[in-house]
Amino acid sequence: MSEQTPVQQPKIREKGRLMSASEIERTLVRLAHEIVEKNNGGQNLGLVGIKRRGVPIAQRLAVMIEKIERHPIDTGVLDISFYRDDLTTSGARPTVAAGDIGFDVTGRDIVLIDDVLYTGRTTRAALDALFDHGRPRSVQLLALIDRGHRELPIEATYIGRAIPTSSREIIEVKLNEVDGQEQVLLVEKAD
Repeated sequence: MSEQTPVQQPKIREKGRLMSASEIERTLVRLAHEIVEKNNGGQNLGLVGIKRRGVPIAQRLAVMIEKIERHPIDTGVLDISFYRDDLTTSGARPTVAAGDIGFDVTGRDIVLIDDVLYTGRTTRAALDALFDHGRPRSVQLLALIDRGHRELPIEATYIGRAIPTSSREIIEVKLNEVDGQEQVLLVEKAD
């Protein structure tokens, strides 16, 4: 009988905090106004958060847009699962889990929401999943953080912050709804 050795995770060191809770809030307020302006209001708007951290961002934006527009905004969830080692860039293959978004996307102006835009693979998988649910009139992408390093020709319509990173660096978005804390961190894989 062979003994299995545990997989050793690379050490990660924190390089700094990029956004505090109040900076995240201010950024979301700005993004909510940009969405309303670009879409001439919110009448045909639907917000779809990519699981996990895109969902609370979408929900927060919906509340803000509802206050601006004085009517409810449909908010849905798109479930994307990663079958990869998050600490390496090789073999990243987002896969889409079946599930209901929560409203009909057909003919709607959809804002697809994620916490970090990196290679574009998550967005590509999310677009495939979204179109499996219907045919939106338009799809716009919102990312709280755009860190560059695209492998696919994908660009966000709305960006909270563009933060150039090295391939050794990782952006960690922490949200109260998921993590019990609120901040954006820059961390680096240590040798």
